[in-house]
Amino acid sequence: MSLNRIKTLVAGATGFVGLDLVYLLSKHPNVKINYLCAKKNIGKKINSFDKRIKKKLPKISNIRSAKLSEIDLIFLALPNGEAQRMINKIYTKYPNIKFIDLSADFRIQNPIKYKRWYNTNHKAHKLIKSSLYSISEFVKNKIKSYRIIANPGCYPTSIQLPLMPLLKEKLIKNNNIIIDSKSGYSGAGKNFKKKFSHKNLFNSTFSYAVLGHRHMAEIDQEFFNHLKINLNYTFNPHVIPSFRGILSSIYVEPKKGVTINKIRLKLKKYYKLMPFVKVLSNSKGISTGNVLHTNNCEISICNTRQKNKFVIFSAIDNLIKGASGQAVQNMNLIYNFKETKGLK
Repeated sequence: MSLNRIKTLVAGATGFVGLDLVYLLSKHPNVKINYLCAKKNIGKKINSFDKRIKKKLPKISNIRSAKLSEIDLIFLALPNGEAQRMINKIYTKYPNIKFIDLSADFRIQNPIKYKRWYNTNHKAHKLIKSSLYSISEFVKNKIKSYRIIANPGCYPTSIQLPLMPLLKEKLIKNNNIIIDSKSGYSGAGKNFKKKFSHKNLFNSTFSYAVLGHRHMAEIDQEFFNHLKINLNYTFNPHVIPSFRGILSSIYVEPKKGVTINKIRLKLKKYYKLMPFVKVLSNSKGISTGNVLHTNNCEISICNTRQKNKFVIFSAIDNLIKGASGQAVQNMNLIYNFKETKGLK
């Protein structure tokens, strides 16, 4: 690795997440992009897919042509199932390469549960123990010890950031939690029209995966890992007629004597030194508009008509803090760069 610039390869460079990732990396002063890889559009320039990318970068190539011995870090913005196969082939052969996987391939620590939720056997189950599920704010003291970083899902990021500190401090009850999340359609990737075949897609809001969204597997896992409890919650995802952004509305019951001010102060204190989490004033309205194209998460705690019920709103950009931005944040932590570098 160069002293100042890490040599990177982006696999899946032309997808929604991949393009945002390339855009962020192209502006990062400590990153050299050696390869932009995809299965299609070989030989094309990346800025033909995203005009924001002004820097002269390598043309799109097949990963088979890459000289991996020259690479320090591979970002994998691939469909579920592909990263595990690729990493399994090269993990031992190239021991100096680190991997940041933006799919779900290494998020689930139990391969049996992975098969249950993703309907396929894991192709690199022996490497799962060598990976770290990494919401940046929760892993700063661990991340340097791992070669495989499992970037979390977008919904779980928006849910865990507000809930985890409050449950750790036992300020809210761990049952009867209701989570209502609304996401832009980019969360489904470029084939979103096949996945969401509903009428009037661009003019309607619709619910899906009512009996169990795949992201619930990592939500269950992480709350148990951190808190040693099986969290009792209901999660309902929706797609809205917007390209990007997630707004999660989380309904919670406080423990006896816990006020809205105490909840807000706990979150403020917890995230005081963490630059991307913004805790707003009490009962402040919130929207995804403030966080679009940023790595920020905005949180607002509001009273409801019921004295024993609060609603916590959490807003992120699903393609940035929910994917590419958090991947860059994780990279910064791994290599001891300033955490905000390339993200402000």
